[in-house]
Amino acid sequence: MGDVDETRPSHVQGDVSAIAALGEPTRRRLYEFVVGQPAPVGRDEAAAAAGVPRATGAFHLDKLVAEGLLEVVYERRTGRSGPGAGRPSKLYRRSARHIAVSLPERRYELAARLLADALQEAEASGQPPGTTLGRRAHQLGIQIGEAARTAGDTHVAVLPTLREFGFEPREEGDTVVLANCPFDTLARQHTELVCGMNLRLIDGVLEGLAATGITARLAPRPDHCCVQLLDGSRPDS
Repeated sequence: MGDVDETRPSHVQGDVSAIAALGEPTRRRLYEFVVGQPAPVGRDEAAAAAGVPRATGAFHLDKLVAEGLLEVVYERRTGRSGPGAGRPSKLYRRSARHIAVSLPERRYELAARLLADALQEAEASGQPPGTTLGRRAHQLGIQIGEAARTAGDTHVAVLPTLREFGFEPREEGDTVVLANCPFDTLARQHTELVCGMNLRLIDGVLEGLAATGITARLAPRPDHCCVQLLDGSRPDS
């Protein structure tokens, strides 16, 4: 029928519909707010963040649920249970569904290029592939950081730069946790190799940005990137 290829897997058409749902500006703002929070959020909070009435926010949030981009959970935010505790609140969070385009962002092409270049260089030089990969990743990170550097405060550029590459940075006191690993599947299968690459890449980004006082460290955490940042420049750190 029309231009639709019926031989394609059905989930492809569903993914296209889901991504199309984010083309509506209010809906996209709501989605970005919900997935940027460390815990599920309610309608009032999301609507206020997006600058829309509660009813409008609720409509778009439920549309995102229908498209499989968000999911609903019910929790009592009072912390109480039993009689008199009140009804559980309807809250929203990112769904577990994987969108092929993809959300959360993946950078497998970047990882493949680094791994292939490192292997080729290692074969020519006789150096260990892991050592070569680390150097390649660090060099690329420097290039990324230098390209993102501005004349202003380089510390301000750290989070937007990491966000652009899919790491989803979130500040927790003097620590920045990375809520998404752009190399997730590879990291699960080859943890030591890929996490080492990640650390050297982010080290390079910080160096390229000249973000002195901020250090990257390995700090594995479920459903997060294995790297965290510590801002030693803060007075309370």
